[in-house]
Amino acid sequence: MQTDLIAEARRQAEICNACRYCEGYCSVFPALHRERAFSDGDITQLANLCHNCRGCYYACQYTAPHEFYLNLPRALAEVRHDSWKAHAWPGSFAALFDRSGVAIAAGLTLAVAFVFMLAQGLRPADGMEFYAYMSHGLMVAIFAPAFVLPLLALAVSLRSYWRAVGGGGFHLRDLWSAMASAGRMKNLEGGHGDGCNFEDEDRFTHARRHFHQATLYGFLLCFASTSSGTVLHYGFGLEAPYGLFSLPKLLGIPGGVLLCLGTAGLAWLKTKADPNLGAPKVWGGEMAFVLLLFAVSATGLLLYAATGTGAVALLLPLHLGTVLTFFLLTPYSKMAHGFYRLAALTKEASAQR
Repeated sequence: MQTDLIAEARRQAEICNACRYCEGYCSVFPALHRERAFSDGDITQLANLCHNCRGCYYACQYTAPHEFYLNLPRALAEVRHDSWKAHAWPGSFAALFDRSGVAIAAGLTLAVAFVFMLAQGLRPADGMEFYAYMSHGLMVAIFAPAFVLPLLALAVSLRSYWRAVGGGGFHLRDLWSAMASAGRMKNLEGGHGDGCNFEDEDRFTHARRHFHQATLYGFLLCFASTSSGTVLHYGFGLEAPYGLFSLPKLLGIPGGVLLCLGTAGLAWLKTKADPNLGAPKVWGGEMAFVLLLFAVSATGLLLYAATGTGAVALLLPLHLGTVLTFFLLTPYSKMAHGFYRLAALTKEASAQR
């Protein structure tokens, strides 16, 4: 990791530790105040606990033009993004996505969609609805490795991160506590329940927390929809297409709507927020991830709405292209932050216990 970023974050953390005005804020400050000196691993752990709510910045008396020149949200954001790149496996892809995230996501989506359009020439003779354009076996052959390999890359990355921050054994209740915190988006409440200051300076708002929750639960519903379809297909011999009141549709349609609303809201808030309180160099990569996730949900809903029409021939490759691109880029896009943050919250729960 970049030693200059670590050193600057350490300087600011030591000043915060002496001041303690923000003691009741997010999970960063209880963890920070337990220490007297900060190793590189400690700083990396604090950075991944930080949700960039920015409340501490607007409460701080030592921001510019004070000579201490504190900007803890930015310092931790830069360390956080650097930690994802440092621990990513293989590491070269992460730096490339930061520099050209939107171009990579768009280009890869269009390229994969074009390949899927060509694959329609292998369409089965007896398929129904989507499977009239592409066989189930072909989809499984493409998407199974595209799902498993990124998870393997993430597992290698998280193992490296866990060692770097001094993570040891933990109890299941620590993981459960971390998941509960992530589910509530507790650290976007600002520690006082009024919300955070992400998009409107010192005005508290819950907008970012709500959009994050819509994105999280929308994604989980979509994943549950796909999983239920897999169980129905292989466990009960019930093959797609499924009706409107089937479990895959009852989970997938609300999930897609929530995912669209959440990602559109997060993209909008990102255009309103001060980039100097985050990591400005990776703004494009972060926006690319949000827009890609929006495209996954939007094309999925459009594809379902177009069922039975000629538009399926165009929308199906586009949707599959966005989904495959999302999977392939997961270890190197901001999607990885959810896994790192869950690890950081788990370590914090273990330390508190």
